[in-house]
Amino acid sequence: MKAVKWVMGLISRFSKTHAEPPELRPPSSMWWWILPAALLIGAAAWATSVWLLQDVDRLPIDKQISARIEAARTALAAAAGVGAAVTLMLAVRRQRHQELATAHTTHDAAERRTTELYTKAADQLGSDQAPVRLAGLYALERLGEHTPALRQRVVDVICAYLRMPFAPPPDGSGRVEPAVPRAAVGGVSAPASRDPQEERQVRLAAQRILADHLRHEEPPVRHWWQPRAVLDTRHWSGIRLDLTGATLMDFDLRHCRVGEASFVGATFTGDARFVKATIIGDAEFDQATFTRSAEFGGVTFTGDARFGRVTFTSAADFIGAIFTRHAEFGGVTFTGDAVFSGATFSGDAEFDEVIFSGYAGFGGAAFAGEARFRRVNFTGNARFAGATFTRDARFAGATFSGYAWFGRTIFTRYVGFDGATGLERAELDGARAAPAPDVHREWPPCWRAMDGTDGWQTLRLAVPGAEGGAGLSGEAGS
Repeated sequence: MKAVKWVMGLISRFSKTHAEPPELRPPSSMWWWILPAALLIGAAAWATSVWLLQDVDRLPIDKQISARIEAARTALAAAAGVGAAVTLMLAVRRQRHQELATAHTTHDAAERRTTELYTKAADQLGSDQAPVRLAGLYALERLGEHTPALRQRVVDVICAYLRMPFAPPPDGSGRVEPAVPRAAVGGVSAPASRDPQEERQVRLAAQRILADHLRHEEPPVRHWWQPRAVLDTRHWSGIRLDLTGATLMDFDLRHCRVGEASFVGATFTGDARFVKATIIGDAEFDQATFTRSAEFGGVTFTGDARFGRVTFTSAADFIGAIFTRHAEFGGVTFTGDAVFSGATFSGDAEFDEVIFSGYAGFGGAAFAGEARFRRVNFTGNARFAGATFTRDARFAGATFSGYAWFGRTIFTRYVGFDGATGLERAELDGARAAPAPDVHREWPPCWRAMDGTDGWQTLRLAVPGAEGGAGLSGEAGS
């Protein structure tokens, strides 16, 4: 069974994930303790006798005998005390050894139990019965809940299961045909093929397990007179997701926090929801396919966000998304509306050769890095009203087939619209360019940048048929 093979390959590493107890050394020979202890007891008795008898000769004769007897008693008492101390040390050492032996026995038992549970879960995941596969998933979840050191391994196994080939059943298929047994081999009947509807439920359960433990809720604000807030114990922190090439159905990671995520070549059937999720490491979606709506509103990408050549069949919502580093959308196809309104691009934003078949909304977006929209095809309306370009804005070769709104847009550095078409009817009310005398800007032929008294340039449409801005009052800028 495929499931058994890739799970068993991980089991050999699981035994090393627990915290190892202190090393259990074999007890040393008792002769190493008896001889020094005897010498120490004798030395204590002799030293005590010498100290007590050093002035006994000065005493009267009748008192010397009693003094010597008392000194002998004291010396014996000192020797007994030293002997008792040595005995106590030996007892402590013996107790410590017993504790270490018990700890190792407990640790070995826990390791064996963990291995047994993983082996059983592997067998269950390879079963042809959906309830048995579900039991395997929930067994893995329990292990992750009780053993934090194994959580990443548990997630790796679940992701590996989701990466296995699967063709989702069509929605609304009505009657489901029963599973048909395969031909017998060697006189033994092979198990029936997996029912698509049952496998769908197993995969949905696997996705829910991931989402339940990646969902992160910030603790409520606590005042000094209120009891301490309960920590979110269900959240597994720092988890990496590898769902490369997986088929995901109605995938839901809303409000989840993930370490790194790879969805390269994945197929999202049904709605995909990443609303207000946080991906701390790199997020890779290259060549993924979203068959229905993709919801990324309010998502935070702390690392690079790569969406190269992704296909969005329906609407794509990135409203308020935060891209902390490089955002790559090169070669993406947006069949439905694509909305990036209010998004923040702290690094470079690359949209080269993107096809926007529907509405493209970047209203109020902030581009702190370089913004590249070269050779983009805006088939529908495009809205950049209120957007801010802090660095270079490159629209070379872009095609605007619908209306284009650039009202209140702010350009700070280089602007390149060389070869761009379809901007004769662009809305430019309030669009401005910051003073940059050392920068050459390539405006569309139908636009004019008028110098203002404050050094800023105001963008205007040229009068139809006018050459070089002759139909405008004032001098045209760069």
